Amino acid sequence: MEAEEEQRRRLKIEEALEIQSLRRIISAYLNYPDAAEEDVRRYERSYRKLPPAHKALLPHYPQKFQRLRRCISMNSHFIFGMLQVFEPPLDMSQDIEFSEDPHCECAEKDHLVSEGINACSCESAPVRITCSVSNQHCCGEDSNHTCRPQGFTHPNEEVDIESRHQSNTGSLSPGLINTKETTEYCSGSSITDSNGNVPVPSSQQQWLEPSLRLNVPLVDVDKVRCIIRNIVRDWAAEGKKERDQCYNPILEELNMIFPNRSKESPPACLVPGAGLGRLALEISCLGFISQGNEFSYYMMICSSFILNQSQTAGEWTIYPWIHSNCNSLSDSDQLRPVSIPDIHPASAGITEGFSMCGGDFVEVYSDSSQVGAWDAVVTCFFIDTAHNIVEYIEIISKILKDGGVWINLGPLLYHFADVYGQEDEMSIELSLEDVKSVAVSYGFEFEKESTIETTYTTNPRSMMQNRYFAAFWTMRKKSGFMFSLLVNLSKG
Repeated sequence: MEAEEEQRRRLKIEEALEIQSLRRIISAYLNYPDAAEEDVRRYERSYRKLPPAHKALLPHYPQKFQRLRRCISMNSHFIFGMLQVFEPPLDMSQDIEFSEDPHCECAEKDHLVSEGINACSCESAPVRITCSVSNQHCCGEDSNHTCRPQGFTHPNEEVDIESRHQSNTGSLSPGLINTKETTEYCSGSSITDSNGNVPVPSSQQQWLEPSLRLNVPLVDVDKVRCIIRNIVRDWAAEGKKERDQCYNPILEELNMIFPNRSKESPPACLVPGAGLGRLALEISCLGFISQGNEFSYYMMICSSFILNQSQTAGEWTIYPWIHSNCNSLSDSDQLRPVSIPDIHPASAGITEGFSMCGGDFVEVYSDSSQVGAWDAVVTCFFIDTAHNIVEYIEIISKILKDGGVWINLGPLLYHFADVYGQEDEMSIELSLEDVKSVAVSYGFEFEKESTIETTYTTNPRSMMQNRYFAAFWTMRKKSGFMFSLLVNLSKG
């Protein structure tokens, strides 16, 4: 009885932490216009300090500041539209109280610190977004064929973003929640529509009234700006060059390895670190049962909106490059609009079974039901997000069928390498040689290996271009490896 009570208490704490993290992320999105406006005011203050003779050389600057404000308004309009249709998987209106538990303050701190790492910045620091939301929304109860409803079985249906959370009822078998993005949100902020009007909150939006909105650090708002740049990479014509560099080699390899794909029983491909979902969608369009897995709620909210709510190509206009005055060739380049999405996702020719599964890769796919469930695992700019890259490789080996393939493309920019002041923060940072050696130890054989030069969310018109020489490989899992491993372990 005491154990059950303790379990209920821990589940309640975990759910409260999930709610607080999600509130923080939503607040970061809602704080975007205010933070962006403060940037413009800072530019204006600097301009006003110029001597009159210097001001006279830049007469167009006041007009540029107003153009920036219009761009911010358009980005905010897109963000608000996204939040309006987001339905959280938790009751966001409930009060959060930690005072009863002496360990909660520490847990809360750890929970939120994990969100703050590696926020993207101006192109001087080529760090990719890894917004860690410490909630485990997963689909690990069944195999890839049964753990989720079949998304996009009809052009008008929505992609199922699965989530699983432990409620405070004490149940040890949480149920699946299909996050259908229909609930409206109340902004409680200065976000306006395209006509400059502040939308009237509905009764369903009251949980996000101003009193519940958090004041988040600027690093959180930076993640929102990163999401806007990631949208270009995955869902704009301007990002096609990067997609061709990163995604095309993977798609060509899958097409070659699985030449005779059955429509009745398509091969299953998992895409961990799926981001905004374009690669997972392209794999689905090739004729695979494709599942994207993503840990970041910043990413999940946006990918769900684009995948489920897009009515036509070029439906929205965003201004992704306005937040950096560095390395611009011209004001026109910095303030140029980008239309999204470049395709209508629901009309792209998706294979039945396409889905996005939210949660930590280790937590979700360590489930016993995932063992030997996948014909292919594709990792693109993903494996260096691990605390322990050896664990990632172990799980990839376990979830692949005998003879299954692991296709990887990306660098080794370990995301936890520069986390200072946290003694318990684990970060295993292997060389490429060691990564390959570990993979061989887990039953992989190399079939192909090369280096691909590419960029990541880079402004193609910037004077500064950060380039990666990414490792690209195809490995195949040897048949019978798991059996031999179990035999060896039992002998030990």
